[in-house]
Amino acid sequence: MRKEQFHLPEGVIYLDGNSLGPMPARAVTRMNQTLQEEWGEMLIRGWNEAEWMSQPVSLADRVGALIGCPLGSVVLGDTLSVKVFQALSAALAMRPDRKVILSDTGNFPSDLYIAQGLIGSLEQDHRIKLVDPSDVEQNLSKDVAVLMLTQVDYRTGRMHDLQKITHTAHQHGIVVIWDLAHSAGAVPVDMSRSRAEFAIGCTYKYLNAGPGSPAFIYVRPDIVDQIIPALSGWLGHKAPFDFDLDYQPAPGIQRMRVGTPPILQFAALDASLSIWDGVSMKEVRERSIELSELFICEVEKRCPEFELLSPRDPQQRGSQVSFVFEHGYSVIRALIGQGVIGDFRAPNVMRFGIAPLYLDENDIHAAVEIMQDIMQREIWKRPEFQIRAAVT
Repeated sequence: MRKEQFHLPEGVIYLDGNSLGPMPARAVTRMNQTLQEEWGEMLIRGWNEAEWMSQPVSLADRVGALIGCPLGSVVLGDTLSVKVFQALSAALAMRPDRKVILSDTGNFPSDLYIAQGLIGSLEQDHRIKLVDPSDVEQNLSKDVAVLMLTQVDYRTGRMHDLQKITHTAHQHGIVVIWDLAHSAGAVPVDMSRSRAEFAIGCTYKYLNAGPGSPAFIYVRPDIVDQIIPALSGWLGHKAPFDFDLDYQPAPGIQRMRVGTPPILQFAALDASLSIWDGVSMKEVRERSIELSELFICEVEKRCPEFELLSPRDPQQRGSQVSFVFEHGYSVIRALIGQGVIGDFRAPNVMRFGIAPLYLDENDIHAAVEIMQDIMQREIWKRPEFQIRAAVT
């Protein structure tokens, strides 16, 4: 555990790292360095002297190491929505004779919104087919162009078998995109071994790079030079400072760059990734399961009103635990009011992220004791906990 390397407010037990990770303790110093020594003193020279321009790839390689990607196959920048668009547009172009995008009802809605917008603009009769997460494999067929899934369900924590599903999809000639937003830094992932064509994800959850931090995209190295990006941005050009009026893609993963790198956010990400130096994802996963099992056991013993929504088998869930309760929103608000921060997803899901880098058994026991008190004394019924905030 590396709790001392995070800024955690006194009196707070943070169980929401699956939504927004806490700030690395080093982030303030690292960002101040970028503000004062780089932007402040170097001004525009920072692009060269502070090597700002290379950060989308150099930092991406460190993220890639956590998800089993070879060097030079991941790039950072833009938002996750942009990266979904890039991956899906490229994947559809690889299978022009097929019209079906297969996904599941557990996928993050934004991914589906992007898909809807993209196929509407293409006007090539593509359609999205949504199935229950348990039915994905039986719906793989030669009609499917692209399989687009989030590995860990954002509501339930249910986890797809990435390796097995990718292999089965490839037997049908399907291009595979994995959204790793709830996987990177939470569960072991080996993109190289999976042979999936694309992976995308964000850095503000388990990777703790702060709100609005950049997304990443992985493209399998043997196909990347075949891709002509639909978002053909300036920094994806092979020679952006030649100011050629016609787009020519950069070699390799660099072609998946779009806009100007978010340098201040990269500073925060650099601080976070320093915490991960020397961390074994296998050990993180083992510890996550231990703490999750303890959390489930204690909640079910002390708060029988709650029903476990996450898979009972720890091998089938990510690093979060979800319970359902009719008045779950009010319970979460009451918990936050007493320093235990989880979050809520409609209609009745209470989510709790288990991040072993800064959580231990004492945190779990203390959180559940507060939860039990809120239920026994019906604190959640107070009027102030019935008011819906803009972000739930």
